[in-house]
Amino acid sequence: CFWGSEKGIWRLPEGIHSTTVGYCAGFTPNPSYEEACSGQTGHTEGVRVVFDPSKVSYVDIMRWFWEAHDPCSGMGQGNDRGTQYRSGIYYDNDDQKRLIEASKDAYEKQIGKPITTEIAAASDYDKYGGLWYYGEVYHQQYLAKPGARPYCSAQPQGIALAPYEEWVPQDLKEKYKPTLPEAFWKKHAPQKGCSVVNSPNEPIAVGDW
Repeated sequence: CFWGSEKGIWRLPEGIHSTTVGYCAGFTPNPSYEEACSGQTGHTEGVRVVFDPSKVSYVDIMRWFWEAHDPCSGMGQGNDRGTQYRSGIYYDNDDQKRLIEASKDAYEKQIGKPITTEIAAASDYDKYGGLWYYGEVYHQQYLAKPGARPYCSAQPQGIALAPYEEWVPQDLKEKYKPTLPEAFWKKHAPQKGCSVVNSPNEPIAVGDW
């Protein structure tokens, strides 16, 4: 479910310009929610993040991604099953690809079972009209809406990604060093299960760790 995934990222302390939910990595144009859920379009539910890398590192967003769900669950999360609930992360450049793959290898060893997350270039989907299609208005920032159903099927494992220095490619170490300190993660990291639905809607205050 993309509701909780979006909320976790919009709550990061600073540097997040916008988050939107939608459908990605499929092979038909502009799918509806019902079409994506049919399994006939190949899309998975996703979150598009626009951010300022001078204020929040790509590595911090990526770490939240790994820790905020179960990346080993194949075609589903929790009770939500189907191709539209598969784990996926899609890169725009070679640096992102290397960071994703290096962190995945580290996290896989920590979890102790194969990670099934789909890792692909955004450009792979150009032939289908593009990687990303926006979801319906009623899905956007859903968990902040009055009367929203507090539901999230993501299954964080309660395992912190290994320290950055242990897995980052050395030539990328300075360029992408984390902006969020370990104190942030100790206080605000995703908890085992899915706790984000009960978190405040406001972003975490800078220094609240």
